[in-house]
Amino acid sequence: MSHTIAADRAWVELVPFPQQTPPDEVEVLIVGAGPSGLGTALELQRHGVGVAVVDLATEATLVRAGAAGVSARTVEIFRTWGVAERIRDSWTVPPEWNKGNVLVTSVVGHELGGKAPDAFSRGPGSPVSREDGVRRPQTVFQKVFLDRLAELGVPVAAGWRVEELEQHADGVVTTVVHGTTGERRRIRSSYVVGADGSKSTVRQLAGIARSGEYATERYWRFVVRTIGGVPPELGPAPSASNIVFNDHYSGFISALNETDWRAYAGPYPVDYVPSHEELIALARRGFGFEAELQIVSLTGYYKSTRIADEFVRGRVALVGDAAHVRTPGGNLSEGFGDVANLGWKLAAVLQGFGGETLLRSYDEERRTHNWRVADHALARAIANDEALAEIRAVGVPDDADTSPEAAARRAEIGRILARDFAFALGVVFDERYDASSVVVYDRGQADTDRPWTPDVYIDDARPGHRAPNGAIEAQGVTLYGRLGSHPVLLVLTDDASAVAEFRAAAGERSVPLDVVHLTEPEVRRLYGADYVIVRPDHHVAWHGTGAGLDAEQGFDAGAVLDVVYGRGVAEAGAAGPRTLEAVRG
Repeated sequence: MSHTIAADRAWVELVPFPQQTPPDEVEVLIVGAGPSGLGTALELQRHGVGVAVVDLATEATLVRAGAAGVSARTVEIFRTWGVAERIRDSWTVPPEWNKGNVLVTSVVGHELGGKAPDAFSRGPGSPVSREDGVRRPQTVFQKVFLDRLAELGVPVAAGWRVEELEQHADGVVTTVVHGTTGERRRIRSSYVVGADGSKSTVRQLAGIARSGEYATERYWRFVVRTIGGVPPELGPAPSASNIVFNDHYSGFISALNETDWRAYAGPYPVDYVPSHEELIALARRGFGFEAELQIVSLTGYYKSTRIADEFVRGRVALVGDAAHVRTPGGNLSEGFGDVANLGWKLAAVLQGFGGETLLRSYDEERRTHNWRVADHALARAIANDEALAEIRAVGVPDDADTSPEAAARRAEIGRILARDFAFALGVVFDERYDASSVVVYDRGQADTDRPWTPDVYIDDARPGHRAPNGAIEAQGVTLYGRLGSHPVLLVLTDDASAVAEFRAAAGERSVPLDVVHLTEPEVRRLYGADYVIVRPDHHVAWHGTGAGLDAEQGFDAGAVLDVVYGRGVAEAGAAGPRTLEAVRG
């Protein structure tokens, strides 16, 4: 007998977008109501920027959701938007099903590795972050973001197609057309953010090309529904996220709710579309039993890299899939990383604090990072295919085979997986920006920085790196929680004599500078400096000592602020941006 289906989570099956008329004028127009676009609206709104969102789509559906989880780094960003707990409290699959990514011979088969520690007995976070990643379908993010934007009075206008984009010296005029009535409107804005997916109309209208290779094979993501409820073979609390390896199926089989499961197929020739019968047979191999299934969604994708040649052109910026697409896995989190980097910079420029170099640095920092991640993703996809061939050469025993020889072969397969499917900690957390015009690097830092590697992350408080986080009060407020919309000067010493110099320099330039005193010796040891400037996106922009600031780095406080706010590059002291080619490896 099948289990009953919880009805109280049906609201995320379909997420309607607001049917509004877009405003005639707004500071920033965001095109795209996917997670990256709605996230951009939240980020800019928290910095005091007026925004509006338009999208041709009028709804999002669970079975077409393009992503099913985000990293702990992304949850750090959600925390700044005030939506982290809302997202955790919203779910479509029972949360007790989320047991981490489990490597198995089938959903009901033998474990090969990868099971997360039991969550009931462990505390939140890890040595790397005070947050945990969260597994929720994309519609959950959209629903939570839309609810929050509605509370903030941010207009989201569904059903409008972007048709023209005119850039002028002082702004952009975007022509939108209603998809049903044909009504045309011209929206004036200071900037436009394109968050409208891999086929971005904004990117094309802005004349921004992409680099990378086209794929020669096609893969398919499809959703199967178990007819009649939850099959009893799955048990009362199955694993919601399974990476399956057997002689017939390889890839994820993951639950979107109690009855809808995402599965994968391929590779196929680029012009081949598998039949529903073929996909159902494949999914049954992944489940490990003859489940009664139907296909409810089918979407093609490619294991290829296509990255925009510019993330900013004039008054147009790109985020998320509009800026970069690559081998699947982690793309949604990378989009939110774009948003956190762009948001405070665009706000600073609009509010008169930031110079033109500040906005250009969005391209320098995020495009470099995304090429690194894309290079790794493609290399890993190739390595995974090689590992799969090795696994199938060993031979995956039938699930019913419990002989010692079968157990030995499964153990050998587990060793292969442990070798080739390590968690990419560096991809998630090492967003280092070492090719930026708005970071004051240490002298010689380019020669002493540990090379970027996808599988390793170590807290490093030097300029360009993600700032180490920690609790700054007994009740649990963290350093990240203390940061606001502007760069913060951390004072990590009892000698605060240089604060007056920074305040005076900030006043002369009419730029905001928050000051936070953290005098615990542990923080000073972790950061290795008396003074540190941390940006709103949690990255270190400069560090140094108070005494002899000018002699030490060739900078005074004013010159440091000029670089951090993109108001001109100082003549001495910074390592300076390096070329993309020099840092991608």
